[in-house]
Amino acid sequence: MSALDSLMEMGFPKNRAEKALAITGNQGVPPAMEWLFAHADDADIDEPYVAPQGNRLDAAPASAPSSGSAEAQSDAASAEGSETSPGVVCSLKCDECDKQLRDATAAQAHAERTGHSQFSESTEAIKPLTEEEKAEQKARLQQRLVEKRRMREEEEKKNAVEAEKMRRKSGKTVSTAKDKFDQQRRLQDAEARRREALEAKKAKEAIMAKVAADKAERAAAKARAMAPAGSQAPVRDVGTSVDPPPVKKQYTECKLRLRLPDGKAVMQTFAPSDKLSSVASFVSGHYAAGSFSLKMAMPPRTFSGPDMEQSLQALDLMPSATLMVIKS
Repeated sequence: MSALDSLMEMGFPKNRAEKALAITGNQGVPPAMEWLFAHADDADIDEPYVAPQGNRLDAAPASAPSSGSAEAQSDAASAEGSETSPGVVCSLKCDECDKQLRDATAAQAHAERTGHSQFSESTEAIKPLTEEEKAEQKARLQQRLVEKRRMREEEEKKNAVEAEKMRRKSGKTVSTAKDKFDQQRRLQDAEARRREALEAKKAKEAIMAKVAADKAERAAAKARAMAPAGSQAPVRDVGTSVDPPPVKKQYTECKLRLRLPDGKAVMQTFAPSDKLSSVASFVSGHYAAGSFSLKMAMPPRTFSGPDMEQSLQALDLMPSATLMVIKS
């Protein structure tokens, strides 16, 4: 049985066995197994072996004996037992674990695998492996491969669990930030609606007060017009009285809430003597483009061209009012 068949019988794939034999110079099964043990975790262990130019995969280097002669020498050593010529170096020995190694290649593989560095020459020849030893090495190799596979699977599972934890933590952080942003946005919208409702209520109350005052003033004017000249004013029933018309308060500024076409509201302060055209110029220069008109909701009124030359006080926009900017 050839060394390649022995390695394949132990469970090594053919490409790995061929690669190990070629790299160790076809010096038999033990050096190839040592190399396989040392390089089992290499990333390129399963890649085909590319022999140097001028050599063949099944041919040993010029300085190394052929596989046939190596096997013949091994068979001769087996037949002669442990008898060797005195002073002839037949193997290497690890001084740290007393392991017999066939050659320098096997010693290098042993050093890479165990970390041992102390070796010495030995005149003791290494006997070829028996069938029991081959089976034992095969079982040991399979056990080692199973253990490495198990450790690799456990490491992969551990990494997968950690990755899932990181993914969930990241997703939770993003969700919490989004919920916080949405809550702040809702609070801001609610506050804006509350302010708008309060301003609308104040505007309505001011309009109702103005309507009542105008009604009382018109009633008083009508009574004076119907009274004869030189006559006294009619005596009113006891308990009835007419309040004097309210005195308009003098304001120093006019606060206008401008509602733009895109729904945004802007507060701006003007002087009472400013004309409505100043408000239009402000809107045109900062927010609106193109032609537009100004409209008041309560009471409904759309300001036209002549209104633009009147002051804000003359248009009864004091002390504050809400104007809508309507695109034409």
